[in-house]
Amino acid sequence: MNRRMFLKHGLSVSAAVVLGGVPRFARGASSQEAPWRTFEVTTRVEIIKPSGVTRAWVPMPLLPDTDYHKNLDQGWTGNAATMRVYRDDKYGAGIFYAEWPGTEAMPVVEVTTRFSTRDRAVDLAAPGNPSPEDKAVLKKYLSSTKFITTDGIVRKTAREITKSASTDVDKAKALYEWIVDNTFRDPKTRGCGLGDIKAMLETGNLGGKCADLNALFVGLTRSVGIPARDIYGVRVADSAEYKSLGRSGDITKAQHCRAEFYSASHGWVPVDPADVRKLVLEENGGIPLTDPKVQKARVKLFGAFEMNWLAYNYAADLKLPSSPGEPLAFFMYPQVETGSEQRDSLDPDSVRYRLTSKELTS
Repeated sequence: MNRRMFLKHGLSVSAAVVLGGVPRFARGASSQEAPWRTFEVTTRVEIIKPSGVTRAWVPMPLLPDTDYHKNLDQGWTGNAATMRVYRDDKYGAGIFYAEWPGTEAMPVVEVTTRFSTRDRAVDLAAPGNPSPEDKAVLKKYLSSTKFITTDGIVRKTAREITKSASTDVDKAKALYEWIVDNTFRDPKTRGCGLGDIKAMLETGNLGGKCADLNALFVGLTRSVGIPARDIYGVRVADSAEYKSLGRSGDITKAQHCRAEFYSASHGWVPVDPADVRKLVLEENGGIPLTDPKVQKARVKLFGAFEMNWLAYNYAADLKLPSSPGEPLAFFMYPQVETGSEQRDSLDPDSVRYRLTSKELTS
């Protein structure tokens, strides 16, 4: 097995072989707003009973760096014939790719990422002064995707909810509050859900998980002319306040997507109505929406993220490089194809993978 490193933003691959493991990195720089924390996440993928050429894809940390999330460095090891990193043209998603020949009986790869995060908050009560976002970016996050539609029942619902609101922040807040009040977290939903918001509204079944409830916010918000996007990622540490909103150590099933909308006055604003509903279902065995702990989170999660979380990408309808399969609705789990078969990334008997996290100290 060998290990290769790629540069900070994953666009170039060095030919150097790193011996003795990945080098140690310094803790991120401090900030008056919030302290930086540094984490390492390792994703190990083993393909069970391969048949023919086998391929695997692993989501990489968010590109480019933001004021709350910084890449440090990445590395990988495995027995694949090809291992490299791609960057999606439309959304800038970082995609690690590995390929094995049909003669390899036990394909395996391990990807290590190191990054720094700090808690994120936007004070919507204070005067804003953001740097204007590129118009092409805003246009992209106003458009429909396969599951996040912006016309028909989606637009009709959003207009009804926001009819008394005037500013973009007021409209987004009305949609956020409506989702918190009218949806529920469904523990029977596989993975993080699909995010088929048209079906949710047409059937009246407003249950699901983060990829459903936060996609509903994104679609409703886009439909009234406000740019919005999902951010797909995974929890990497325990929460400072809420037991159900954190995970450390084995984070194999800790995937979580969040959302944000663009305000002309304040720039990109973080929101997470899905986590409010997660608290209702899971915190202390389940607590009512009126519980003070939930009410505190309800206020906080319109404008803030606790960054015990690795952000991956904003991508939707993503075509994986070198894959003959259909585009993915979103890219938050390792993906595998062997021969002509696309494996179920949520089935441990089909794809054996494990994610682990640890916080690093300086």
